[in-house]
Amino acid sequence: MAKLWTLFSQLHSVAGPVVTLLYPLYASVVAIESQSKFDDEQWLAYWIIYSFLTLAEMVLRPVLEWIPIWYDVKLLTAAWLVLPQFEGASYLYDRFMRDYVRKYITERDHLQYHAQSKRSPNENQAKKKFVEFVTHKKGDQEAY
Repeated sequence: MAKLWTLFSQLHSVAGPVVTLLYPLYASVVAIESQSKFDDEQWLAYWIIYSFLTLAEMVLRPVLEWIPIWYDVKLLTAAWLVLPQFEGASYLYDRFMRDYVRKYITERDHLQYHAQSKRSPNENQAKKKFVEFVTHKKGDQEAY
């Protein structure tokens, strides 16, 4: 029975990184290479939510250490977020986060627009030159 418990505890410690990092990493790379936008949204939502959960866990670590089933709850939550049968990350993002993010992005973009309109012409020209330099194609080189 002790060997079975040891095997279970080892699988349990391996399951966390596999469910929270390895599989999402693989699925994110597949999503980037696919033509569908839906899977991109699922995995971007997962990484946003996982980042928030990780930050919350770091802040609340002293409290969470007193909860004996915390790791199990975290693992089940991560599985719900990750598994394509549930699409938990997309659900949470659509249901709770999308409106707040859109509001923030809209306000930020509005502020950036006003900041750009107040720039001097020299700043806008410098930005344009930099973009041209970065996007300069190899065949467009001039003879010296």
